[in-house]
Amino acid sequence: MSKKLPWYAASASVLTAASVALAATPASAVSAPLHDARIAAHFDLVAGQTPENVALTPGDAADVTFAAGRQIAEVSPSGAVRVLATLPEPADGGVHTPVLGFPLTVGITRAGDGTLYFLYATGTADLTGVWRLRPGGRPQRIAALPAGGLPNGLALDQDTGTLYVTDSVLGTVWRVSSAGGTPAAWSTAPELAAAGFLGANGLKLRGGAVWVTNLDRGTVLRIPIRRDGSAGAVRTVATGLTGVDDFAFTGRGDELLAALNGPSEVALVRPDGSHTIVLTPADGLQNPTSVAVRGSTVYVFSAAYVTARDPNLVVAHLGC
Repeated sequence: MSKKLPWYAASASVLTAASVALAATPASAVSAPLHDARIAAHFDLVAGQTPENVALTPGDAADVTFAAGRQIAEVSPSGAVRVLATLPEPADGGVHTPVLGFPLTVGITRAGDGTLYFLYATGTADLTGVWRLRPGGRPQRIAALPAGGLPNGLALDQDTGTLYVTDSVLGTVWRVSSAGGTPAAWSTAPELAAAGFLGANGLKLRGGAVWVTNLDRGTVLRIPIRRDGSAGAVRTVATGLTGVDDFAFTGRGDELLAALNGPSEVALVRPDGSHTIVLTPADGLQNPTSVAVRGSTVYVFSAAYVTARDPNLVVAHLGC
């Protein structure tokens, strides 16, 4: 681990343990239904270009958060990077950011008009929260979140203008208007809690429900949105997903692809909860953090938090 990259120190032991636990599993190249995996882009590790989350654009590009760089950037289809915004560094350097000890940009989502909403965790009350970046504008915080938490996953309900946020430290799903305001704790179910490191992580909306991963517990959870907007009972959809981070639905019902950070794998999770590994380090994965799907194309971003070698974008194709 390079001394130039101190932000990885807090998470290395946990994620490395996850990798060791799966070390007996032979590495294999891309597996069905994925095929033709390739590294499409490399990012600058020393500059903090550690991709954490992604929102695809209508123009075949991808908007990403570079966690360690405190940046929002656009990655073109050719792999070119254009920085859209850099967030202010906290006065204390972010050393009080819970668990990790460095300030980081995290979840990101995109509205139909091109407005980006994203999360910033700094351990300080003046910066931690939900931020907005309108096309051609400057980043602005629109909702404060607890400095003692770690906002992580983010999704926007386009119909209601509601943002949902996971907090990996406080084990909470927050809800707040995309216009800004005071967030409300939507769910604090025990299934969201951490078990030693980080709990509720990735978040997506599908079928009238909020879907959430729990990194420590290796689970995918489904929380129905009731008619009055409140949270229903949590159902555990899948287990055994060591180091699960963010995920994306494939477009085939409730089937999804999940990034497994520690073991550097991607799992195909079926609606019945069973799963198989479809991408591995042999395909170029370096602690993958997020997955996106556009049609039959799958995008997997890796932050190299533990490998500290090659943060990158792996592209594969989804077949029958």
